[in-house]
Formats: sequence, C-alpha cells, structure tokens
Amino acid sequence: MIRIVHRNPLELWGEPSYNERWISISGGIGGPLLIVNDPGLVRHVLVDNARNYKMATVRQNILRPILLDGLLTAEGDVWKRSRKAMAPVFTPRHIFGFAKAMVSATDAFIGRYENARGPVDVARDMTMLTYDILAETLFSGQVAGEPGSFGHEVDRLFETMGRVDPLDILRAPLWMPRLTRIRGRKSLAFFRQIVTDTVKMREARMTAGTDVPEDFLTLLLRAEGPDGLSRAEIEDNIITFIGAGHETTARALGWTIYLLAEASWEREKIEAEIDEVLAREADPVKWLENMPRTRAAFEEAMRLYPPAPSINREPVEDDRYHDLVIKKGTQVLVMPWTLHRHRKLWDAPEAFMPSRFLPENRDTIDRYQYLPFGAGPRVCIGASFAMQEAIIVLALLLKRYRFEKTPGLKPWPVQKLTTQPQGGLPMLVERRQ
Repeated sequence: MIRIVHRNPLELWGEPSYNERWISISGGIGGPLLIVNDPGLVRHVLVDNARNYKMATVRQNILRPILLDGLLTAEGDVWKRSRKAMAPVFTPRHIFGFAKAMVSATDAFIGRYENARGPVDVARDMTMLTYDILAETLFSGQVAGEPGSFGHEVDRLFETMGRVDPLDILRAPLWMPRLTRIRGRKSLAFFRQIVTDTVKMREARMTAGTDVPEDFLTLLLRAEGPDGLSRAEIEDNIITFIGAGHETTARALGWTIYLLAEASWEREKIEAEIDEVLAREADPVKWLENMPRTRAAFEEAMRLYPPAPSINREPVEDDRYHDLVIKKGTQVLVMPWTLHRHRKLWDAPEAFMPSRFLPENRDTIDRYQYLPFGAGPRVCIGASFAMQEAIIVLALLLKRYRFEKTPGLKPWPVQKLTTQPQGGLPMLVERRQ
C-alpha cells in the first residue's frame, strides 16, 4: 500500500470508495482513517463544524516544506491575516478588471500554434499559459526570472516534493529526512529565488516613489507590519500563487481539451457557441455568462479530473455525525476524486457529460457533492478568477484551433498534489477553417 500511495494515491481506491457513503478504518499504517463521500458529512466537516477540524498532518507534511505559511497551509491567526490581506484582490471588480490582460496574454501565447508541426504537449502548454496570465494579472507582468524554465521546474517540484513520502504515511518524526524533499530542493530554491527577486523589484519602485500597480503584489507589501503580514508570510503567499495558484487551472484546462477531443460531438456544440458569442460580444467579462456550454465542459472536466483530488482534515476533538463517531486524530479524507465519480450520486459517473452543468440541470447537483474549489471557510479564494480565466482561454483557443488526440493517447491520471496526466497530453493541433 505504501508503494501505491507514493506512486499514485488515486490507484488506492477500490469499489467501496465509489459506492459507500463513508468508509471508516479504525486501524492501519497511518492510524484511523475516514473516507467521506456523503454530501451531508462533507458539509459537517468543512462547514458546520469546521472549527473542530485542522489541516491533516500528512497533508501539512507534504505542503508546508513548499509553501510554509502560504494561504493553503497557514492556520489560525496567520491564515486569517493572509485571507484578509488578499480578499481585496479577488473582489468581482478586480477580477473583471483582469479580463483584458487575460485576453492579451492568451493571444500572445497561442500564436505559437500557427505553424505547429507534430504533437504539442497540451498539459505543459497550459502550465506555461496560466503562468503568463498569473504574471500579467496578479503581478502586472513584473515577475522575475525566465518563464521558459518555469514549466519544467513545476513538473520537477510536484514530481518530488509534491508526492506522499512513505515516512509521512508512517507518521515518522519530521527530523527524519524525506528522500522526496531532498530531490526537490533545487526546484524549490528556483521558486524561492523568483519570489525574492520579484519582491525586491517591486520594493525598489515603491521606495523610489514610482507609480506601482494596485495588484496582488502591491497589496501584500502594503499589508506588511505588526498588525498585518510578516515579510516571510508575504513571500510564502507569493510562492503559493506562483507555484500552485495557477497549477489547478492549468490541469483543468488540459483535461478539458483532451476530453473534447474524445467527444467531438460536444466539441462541435462548444465551437458553435464560441463562434456565435465572439461574433457579437467583444467584452470578455461577459463571455462566462454567455457561454454556458463552454463553462459546462470545463466544470465536467473538473468533475472527472478534480484539480485537487483530496481535501485532508483532522479533528481536534472527538466528533459525531449521526451514528458515526470520529475520533480525535483521525485522518479525514474528503475525496473529490471518489465523490465526483460516486455511483450513488451521479448518473453514468465515468462518462463525460457536460449537460449535467447546464443552467437547467444544476439544481440536481448537491452543493457538497461537487467540490472543485473546496467548501467552507477555506474555499478557494481564486475560484472566480479561475473560472473567468478558463472561459477566456477556451474561447480564444478553440475559436482558432482544434486539438486531436495522438494515436493511442489514453493518459493515466496521477495525483501529485493536482491530478496530472502521466506523460503529458501530446496532441495534434490544426487551424480551424
């Protein structure tokens, strides 16, 4: 089991995980374990009794060496300060203001497909594109470093430090060296250097009295102080968004393009919708609400391949849900991977059916059976940003190009923090007529 968890935790879940409301295991290598697939229990853990649940120890052991006190891993007062400091960036007004920058970054990137010869790795390309968008919006194009090496280092970081280490499963003391952490030090140092140089660049402009954009980076630096964020917390949050904030959207975009290549009849409907909307609506802010089929395809891709396949919690004190007793210290896994494919919650759960998410069908989906962005106090702060970004990218990309599978392509999903296609997504790209 330890070998499977290290290689790919998604392979661990058998048929009961896709049929039972929850699975409680009292004894095991890592201690008591609860796998949650019941929407009511999901709500109990993530919302109604969220105060009694902290981030699971195993998850923190994986993420904290990378993100330290970034928003994904911080707890208590540090998390509250970080969330408060970032909230102004992700208001609807700010997100709408990012739309034109998203368009320009996407247009600049996808031009590379104009003379494409042979397969392109869509998974890698979406990582690079979402990095460009992130840099242009949240950092106003002022991120230090060479973006060309970014995709490789992201893959390297998640391949090493982003995996569960066998010592984490055994709950070994943190002073014992993890081989995965050692292998990832170079990639982590790469990201830390980007952060240091980016902060210095912006600080120099602020100190010199030069006008600076009111973006994510500026707001974080202005939140520094005794009652706000420390310098270390600022840098941790920057690396969270540079290293991980774009990754979930990138993976979801890659899977969407792949699934549409598999379901050409769905792709044709979406192409027609995109053509019609772009012909009459120039404002990219309005594309999301005017492209329900495109949005539905993206949401269905996140159902089948949830960017964050597990949400890990641990009760601080004993808890109870109906007749289920949850002991202190139990690893509680809210599993979007199994929840989104559960036999009792979805019709044809393995099938790609975007129609599930069309406006007239959404009421049939319980809020807590679909968790691409989590739920409760720690719901993803950038969810609206990601949805706007995804629709803009898909609209511009599928307006001009069509992607087809390479012969024999059947990507195997692997959990490395996010749900990634093993070996990438090599696809053929052609200009649409």
